[in-house]
Amino acid sequence: MADRSLRGVGIGAKSLESEVGVQYAERTEAHYECPNGHTIVLPFAAEAEMPALWECRCGEEALLRDATRPEPTKPVKKPRTHWDMLLERRTIPELEELLTERLELLRSGQLRRRSA
Repeated sequence: MADRSLRGVGIGAKSLESEVGVQYAERTEAHYECPNGHTIVLPFAAEAEMPALWECRCGEEALLRDATRPEPTKPVKKPRTHWDMLLERRTIPELEELLTERLELLRSGQLRRRSA
């Protein structure tokens, strides 16, 4: 059985093409400065338009060196949480009253806990 096994190059591991005659595109380096002091150097094609902002590894927005910060396109809307939607329907005193009612039912045994 071992003499009939197939041998070959792992799929995707190595390219069978050679680099003869390959011309690489001209490149330029873009330097981005993070407000936390990080510097990011990224290669771009020479004819490519470099974005003014790039996300740094720390999560902040890094600005292209010698560029001005672009104006925000539209105001960012904060995502609504479950708590925000609940407060649209009920007030805090109503929620406290519902909580005490449910706790009393649970403690008296009239309401059973659901197993997850």
